[in-house]
Amino acid sequence: MVTIRDFQDLMKELYFHRDSQRGVDRTYIWLVEEVGELGDAIITNNQTAIEDEVSDIFAWLASLCNILNFDLESVVMKKYKNSCPRCKSRPCRCPLV
Repeated sequence: MVTIRDFQDLMKELYFHRDSQRGVDRTYIWLVEEVGELGDAIITNNQTAIEDEVSDIFAWLASLCNILNFDLESVVMKKYKNSCPRCKSRPCRCPLV
């Protein structure tokens, strides 16, 4: 099974040189652009495009974490390991907004 850390390492191997040259600001802009493309895919209910954009978002997020020099898996699991970080319940019992 591939872990989040494995995937982040793969993105580092494939793209770190280019990502580090691009820098944090421009890499962040690419990530946000992919989120917009996901929104378009959801609006048009295009399942293939949704899957592609979710994959792109995850890849760009991993790349951004590589540039910022932190382990995505560690920070995600630290915050969301056993319960909702807000209400501390599992499953979440926060009021819907």
